Amino acid sequence: MSQEIGVIGSPEFTTGFRLAGVRRFANVPDEDKPEELDSAVEEMLAAEDVGIVVMHDEDLDHLSRNVRKSAETSVEPVLVTLGGSAGSGGLREQIKRAIGIDLMEED
Repeated sequence: MSQEIGVIGSPEFTTGFRLAGVRRFANVPDEDKPEELDSAVEEMLAAEDVGIVVMHDEDLDHLSRNVRKSAETSVEPVLVTLGGSAGSGGLREQIKRAIGIDLMEED
């Protein structure tokens, strides 16, 4: 069973998570995003001990099409994005994908 949280992003983004005790992280400096982000995401998605992958919403724009599709459709680990303008609709979709039901579904 996957129990770790993994964080991918700039050193500024990952630092807070590391201070909170997250041990799995990949620092990808802004200048290296196009080259390194794809491999960091693929590695984190393949890790058997990671259940949740956290990224900044804007970093999704830097992923290649195939890696982005894999990340967005992954059930385990589930991808959670923070920041940006995803709003509650984005979080709602992430929760729905993670647990398989829509908690806010209208009758």
